[in-house]
Amino acid sequence: MTKTLFLTSEELAGLATPAEYVTAVREGYRQQGPAAPRTKLVHDDPAGMLTGYLAILPETGAMGGYTYAAGFDDRDVHFFLPLFDAESGRPLALLDGASLNPYKTGAVGAVAIDALAREDARTLGVIGSGAQARGQVHAAMTVRDFGTVNVYSPTKESRERFVGEMNEQYDASVGAVASSDAVLEGVDVLITATNDTEPVFDGERLEPGTHVTAMGQYDPNARELDATVIERSTYVPDLYDRATSDAGAFMQAMDERGLTEDHIHGDLGQVLAGDVAGRTSDEEITIFDSGGTAIETVASAYMLYEKARERDLGEYIDIAPGSEALTGE
Repeated sequence: MTKTLFLTSEELAGLATPAEYVTAVREGYRQQGPAAPRTKLVHDDPAGMLTGYLAILPETGAMGGYTYAAGFDDRDVHFFLPLFDAESGRPLALLDGASLNPYKTGAVGAVAIDALAREDARTLGVIGSGAQARGQVHAAMTVRDFGTVNVYSPTKESRERFVGEMNEQYDASVGAVASSDAVLEGVDVLITATNDTEPVFDGERLEPGTHVTAMGQYDPNARELDATVIERSTYVPDLYDRATSDAGAFMQAMDERGLTEDHIHGDLGQVLAGDVAGRTSDEEITIFDSGGTAIETVASAYMLYEKARERDLGEYIDIAPGSEALTGE
């Protein structure tokens, strides 16, 4: 039997800071190890989806993925995160991936901000006020000294509650605004973290020099960004292959504006490894399209696994290797 550490969501919550997530995720993307785009299986009755993706981080020495079921009769979501040793292939841990989700997703957004936003970026705009928006802001605050944060979401109570929480945690001036147009005024970095299937702002109104991180949609038929802003931008997806498989904003811009794969500047790993340039001018609009990959998932999981072992957290379960289980010996 192979001893495998099981870690609950409660044990993982608060185990690492946003900055530690950012460091782990940056290193994971820099390695450019093998990574598979998301696979999503949709079920109609009851409505739900089963999703999974995989990655190997050769220098970290870890590999694994993320599998989750969302919807169905339970109308909820459950995340499993298996982690393996990349040299031996043995399972290291099984993580309940719920509590880490906004932090690892926020971390990749922050890594992109650090690589693509102007160094003097001080005003942050946020469209969305849910758990993912919180994770994005927590991580973003570790890579730039934002003095102003403007937040919009359609529900007034939700955005005001979000603003109240953020004002308690940061010295920045965090305020709620009444429209997406108001968020765009004077913004240096814009985060979209919504469930909307249609564009959440007018791409013509985005000021030159802005960086955008879009992370709320990963479906060919849904998008947070319109074709105009895609066409105006230096476009960087998290994984090159997914830009034309499930990145709705880019795929619909191809249909509407005749863009081709040549408009893909390079993916985030290529930027971090120096294979392609990041931002090249203060006037450039940059976009990071974050649909989610196993790179940030495995990088975060391994970081948490090491911290959990240091603190003697979790319990060990037995996983039978095939050499024993398949033969019964």
